Amino acid sequence: MKVPRISEAEWEVMKVIWPNPPCSAHEVVAALAPSKAWSVGTIKTLLNRLHSKGALRFEKVGKSYRYHPVVTEEQLRAVETESFVDRVFDGSLSPMIAHFARMRMLSDQDLDELERILREGRKRP
Repeated sequence: MKVPRISEAEWEVMKVIWPNPPCSAHEVVAALAPSKAWSVGTIKTLLNRLHSKGALRFEKVGKSYRYHPVVTEEQLRAVETESFVDRVFDGSLSPMIAHFARMRMLSDQDLDELERILREGRKRP
């Protein structure tokens, strides 16, 4: 299955659906409209785009639609991360990690976690 690329607004919709699928269009609107100041039409357009891209499927229940995620957050995160690293850091992880380490104050916990990840990476064949 090809995992689609999605927009920032579409990510917001998926963040509502992933934790509690299936979600009705009404539930998505109720979750997003107040904080995003998006109209019902905008949110329904985003749901339709996500369906067209293959990120969501829906079932019709009476007069409403219930949306189910087809792709996981982890799958979409992997696609977006790969695209970001390729575009911004020419596919190289070292400059990316160095950039983020310089730009943000890393806590001892962050550094411990990075060290653990690097050690695990060395163990893989």
